[in-house]
Amino acid sequence: MFTDLPAQRKAAMYKAFRWSLLLFLGFLLVTQQVMTKSYLYRFDHWMKGLKHHTFRGTSSHILLAIDDLGLRSLTAVVLLITAASISWRFKSWRPVYLSVCALLLLNGVVGLSKLIFGRSKPRLALDLLHAGGLSYPSGHSANALLTWGMTAYLIFRYTHREPFRGITLHWLVALITFGVFSASLIRNTHWFSDLLGGVLIGGSLLVFLIAIDRAWPSERQPS
Repeated sequence: MFTDLPAQRKAAMYKAFRWSLLLFLGFLLVTQQVMTKSYLYRFDHWMKGLKHHTFRGTSSHILLAIDDLGLRSLTAVVLLITAASISWRFKSWRPVYLSVCALLLLNGVVGLSKLIFGRSKPRLALDLLHAGGLSYPSGHSANALLTWGMTAYLIFRYTHREPFRGITLHWLVALITFGVFSASLIRNTHWFSDLLGGVLIGGSLLVFLIAIDRAWPSERQPS
């Protein structure tokens, strides 16, 4: 099937598959570090032992607002509205299919991982595995990268006609993801490895969906 793809799409597809695999291996490495209480686990506790500044008032609200950019409810609504708008405007169901798949994969993989590992939150001053916690991997950081990344990808790939000149919003996705990562760390809602694991699994799923999109051509996609 892949042999019938144009060279440009085939190259993009294989590149995306390779990056998805690399990011997933990174997630497995972080998971191994947490499960075996190795270097990254000890780094978590070193960071936890640092004196944290207490934010109050306006600064606290700003941090919370930044952290909320990784909320599942917010990101899902933005993604679905964007996908539905693009689908209606350009007469293609592909953006809706991709966004639904992204949300199902995100909630399935990250949600199941949380239940399997059961890691406790750093605010409890205990780091326990299989204790019914929902800390690892971070859903906020995974949400931020996967859903905002998919939103940017849909705008880039599906809102322009020939000649193809898409709007690149990767810088905005990186900024949001970094903001959510930092805010969660400062607010002490996640261990560092939780956030890193969330970014890696969210990135792996995002690039995997991009690879799938490149594998099955759509007449409505300009390139």
